[in-house]
Amino acid sequence: MTFIPIGIDIAKAKFDAAALRNGKYKTKVFQNTPEGFKAFLAWLQAFPTPHVCLEATGRYGEGLALFLVDHGLAVSVVNPAQIHAFGQAELSRTKTDKTDAKLIARFCLSQRPLLWQPPPPAVRQLQALVRRLESLLEMRQMEKNRLDGADPTVRASIEAVLASLDAEIAATQKRIREHIDRDPDLRQRRDLLDTIPGLGDATIPVLLAALGDVHRFENARSVAAFAGLSPKEHQSGKWKGHTRLSKTGDALLRKALYMPAIVARRHNPLIRAFCERLKAQGKNGKLIVGAAMRKLLVLAYGVLKSGRPFDPNFALAS
Repeated sequence: MTFIPIGIDIAKAKFDAAALRNGKYKTKVFQNTPEGFKAFLAWLQAFPTPHVCLEATGRYGEGLALFLVDHGLAVSVVNPAQIHAFGQAELSRTKTDKTDAKLIARFCLSQRPLLWQPPPPAVRQLQALVRRLESLLEMRQMEKNRLDGADPTVRASIEAVLASLDAEIAATQKRIREHIDRDPDLRQRRDLLDTIPGLGDATIPVLLAALGDVHRFENARSVAAFAGLSPKEHQSGKWKGHTRLSKTGDALLRKALYMPAIVARRHNPLIRAFCERLKAQGKNGKLIVGAAMRKLLVLAYGVLKSGRPFDPNFALAS
């Protein structure tokens, strides 16, 4: 064995590490902080040529992955769906943070995933802006929920918070537009996505932030898996034979594609024809919307990878 696989199960506050060496594990828990990163780096000194592998969990793991790459370590950031499928193949049943870290170490040893390349600074900044906007939108929705039926003594306070959130949301949306306009690569890719009926100002920044360089994906199926939009068939129980979305992937990307899929079902000729075929086959509305989300994502992937605008005539003929 030319490397030592290190599996990482990461959470908001801490991460579990498992090193697999000569069939035995060495595990330790670290804080998900800059100090914890340094402690983890020191721990790794005991292992020659470590290959660190962690799941793609958005902002929780990004800081650690960037830190390790900056210090010259081999790092792989893997779609959680791949780890899940690997665990199913092993018939793994026990699930704790420590056992998940060990599972990821075994996956790393067996599959030797590709090394992760950090996105360029412009994309990382866009990711931060997109996440901030999502947090602000969630806060606004919570305040709106509180406003419904609120006691008169607190209504003015809630309305003031809502006004402040609305202003910050508008400012963040403006910053996102300006950030994309300033960067030639992001601007060019934004313009390509804008040619797809159903995609708009709210969704395109999320796609650009989530997908990054689309050439890192092997094919359209891997993009769908990354977003958790791959169909998953039940193998047992009363739902045997039924399919649903795996939902093991980027939740924000799935959320961003929901309304565009509804719009595209009416206004995108390719999506409309696709959904009508599914309806004729007796598929239910929820499954059709999920399939439309996946189809829309695949179209976005194709446009970005080819560098050519969306052409409905070409897409319908292919």
